[in-house]
Amino acid sequence: MKRFTYSILSFFLLGMIAFAQKNTPESKSKPITQESDKIIIEHSDFIDMNQYEIPGATVFTGNVRVIHKGTKINCNKAYYFTDENYVKAFGNVQINQGDSITMNSRYAEYDGKDEFAFATGDVNLRSPESTLTTDTIFFDKKKQIAFYNSYGTIINKENTLKSKSGRYFVSSKKYQFTSAVTVTNPKAVIKTNHLDFYENSGHAYVFGPSTITSKDNVIYTENGFYDTNNDIGKLQKNSKITYDNKIIEGDDLYYDQKTNFSRGINNVKITDTINNMVAKGHYAEMYRNTETRKDSIILTKRAVVITKVENDSLYMHGKKILVTGPPEDRVIRAFNNVRFFKTDMSGKCDSIHSNNKTGLTQLIGNPVLWNNDNQMTGDVMHLIGNNKTEQLDSLKVINNAFIVQKDSLSENGYNQIKGQYLYGKFKENKLSEVDVVKNTEVIYYMYNDKNELVGIDKKVCSKLNFVFENNQIVSQTAFNSVEAKTYPESEFPENARKLRGFIWRGDERIKSKEDIFPEEENKIHQQILLESKKKASEQDIPMEVLPETLDYDKEHPKPKEKVKETNEKNK
Repeated sequence: MKRFTYSILSFFLLGMIAFAQKNTPESKSKPITQESDKIIIEHSDFIDMNQYEIPGATVFTGNVRVIHKGTKINCNKAYYFTDENYVKAFGNVQINQGDSITMNSRYAEYDGKDEFAFATGDVNLRSPESTLTTDTIFFDKKKQIAFYNSYGTIINKENTLKSKSGRYFVSSKKYQFTSAVTVTNPKAVIKTNHLDFYENSGHAYVFGPSTITSKDNVIYTENGFYDTNNDIGKLQKNSKITYDNKIIEGDDLYYDQKTNFSRGINNVKITDTINNMVAKGHYAEMYRNTETRKDSIILTKRAVVITKVENDSLYMHGKKILVTGPPEDRVIRAFNNVRFFKTDMSGKCDSIHSNNKTGLTQLIGNPVLWNNDNQMTGDVMHLIGNNKTEQLDSLKVINNAFIVQKDSLSENGYNQIKGQYLYGKFKENKLSEVDVVKNTEVIYYMYNDKNELVGIDKKVCSKLNFVFENNQIVSQTAFNSVEAKTYPESEFPENARKLRGFIWRGDERIKSKEDIFPEEENKIHQQILLESKKKASEQDIPMEVLPETLDYDKEHPKPKEKVKETNEKNK
């Protein structure tokens, strides 16, 4: 009987409160159809208006339901401050805003005037895409922003996000963190101090020093994007990707972990620590094969590969450079106007094929090689290196072999060796011995100890052996069908002093590592450097949100939305 009496009283008081709310000056001045600014207590098992216990408040107990402008609050007990339009909720509190968010807690407060909620005690905030658990949450309904400063954990599909503080933007379905945030999923771990995470798409935008670590690689960036669902990254500042023996750097990097594909634009640098190799260019593509380890790199736009050779470095440029194969069997190919430089050797050709396993480098298409003062040409050249000593071992010139050396004393004199094939041996990266085979011809300027020209030697034989010391011929030996004669300078005609096929290409000689680049590519390089410098000096701001993030819900509608779209089209 007592409970029945309380119920009647509660019903009566609820009716009186509702009547008072409907007849406030604010409600009378607005159309009836407009939603009330006043909080409405929709239901309660018991009600108490004892002003001595809770001054200014009405106490509602048991299955309390509160509504206000689309927001519903359920709890065990509520204090309703009518004048302030304010509610304090206790026990099993649940706050709902349509189907966008649901928040559970032990205690909550709601300000109807400012439409602001506060919840604490085992808070659990759920959206259709994720769940946030923390100790305390503040929710600004007008701005549609929820935020916390009491450490929180967010579960989003396969992603777990942990941070000291954070914000949730309901409209854009975005979490924003500005201190100590970690994102963990089965494929990667993201650590940063500034992260924007879009829960519907799983897109993460990081700003400031950030790392993305997976089983196969580590990504570092200070301004970038990472798709946690598709394992795709776009990196824009001080970025690098490290995996196995490689480090990839560049102004603008793209990475697809599923296909093991990377792309770099502007100031790209790839470091191969196993092969002591650095590749640079303003455009690069990298393909990785984790099973066969046959990785590949494509470089263009002022491309260069720098290989350490003993205490020196070999610089090689081509319009396009390809680096393929596993570390122990790396192959480098360069195409179109290839140039290379080393302190004691340089050259040019149409294309190069080099294999570090065999130590064989092939110069193909109009090759020319300068070793100290020697110019060597032929149809095809092979340079063979010694992998143990990391020095040049030997040289092979196939068809139309020709060595030219400018005579150091005479004005227009050239020492020349010509034959079908040439086989040379190197010692400490300098030519030490040369064999010229088949149809061999020689013109050589001979001097005495006083550097006086004693004659010009002309020789024809089937094979000739030369021994070099300090870049000078110290001995020569002719074999088979030797025809030789030494002419006084006055008796040797000028037009006979050059062998057939003689070409002097000294004006083309590569004298420094800068000379390997054509002028047109240097212009592109300077322009890119200016653009990069300008970009670096601009205000440091987070990356602009990509269209695929903004349009994600349009491109990936939920099943109900798909049905709705189909029905509308059928109409």
